[in-house]
Amino acid sequence: MNNELSIAALILDASVVVQLILLLLMASSVWSWKVIFDKLKDMKQAKEAADRFEDLFWSGRNLSELFRKFENSKPRGMAGIFVAGFREFVRLHKRQGLTSSDVVDGSSRAMRVALNRDLDGLEVNLSFLATVGSTTPYIGLFGTVWGIMNSFSAIGATSNATLAMVAPGISEALVATAVGLFAAIPGVIFYNRFTNEIERLNNRYDIFLEEFSSILRRQSHHEEGDVEGEEATL
Repeated sequence: MNNELSIAALILDASVVVQLILLLLMASSVWSWKVIFDKLKDMKQAKEAADRFEDLFWSGRNLSELFRKFENSKPRGMAGIFVAGFREFVRLHKRQGLTSSDVVDGSSRAMRVALNRDLDGLEVNLSFLATVGSTTPYIGLFGTVWGIMNSFSAIGATSNATLAMVAPGISEALVATAVGLFAAIPGVIFYNRFTNEIERLNNRYDIFLEEFSSILRRQSHHEEGDVEGEEATL
């Protein structure tokens, strides 16, 4: 009896429909865990990069020197926002006929684009976790319903139904529900966690963007002409 009701035996003896459902659920679970581990790594790197850049930025280093340090490394996150904003600031500052407000507004728009692009990268595959978390319980429930239907059909086909006869079908049905929940629960938990962490990063980026825009605004008001070689410091 223990052998007959083992998980492996139940899966192997299940109907084709239930086996396909279990295969789909297990594949979803494996892929969602891959996404989770990749996203944990990405979020850790993003937060550590933001911490390092903030320490460097507020250390009082020359802005031009800081820009040259990052401009050729295709930076992301806060460093990418800084490079995009300072590059646009320098470009617009060279153009004739633009007011300081125009220059700073253009720089802010460039930083906003870089910010949104970085957040889009962090949000990749989050929709998959949300989908797994919301749909796999229902897919597992479908397998459960299908298994119970088969059990009732077996009961109807015989006049001597016993618990031993229907137990494998009921157990098979419940395995589908269990696997569905196993796939869904981590997806929901980590989707909510990553969404919260991305929102907090977004707030940090927004604060930096506004602070850097204020620095550029003050600098733009005090400087005229070419900004190449300027020795502006924080």
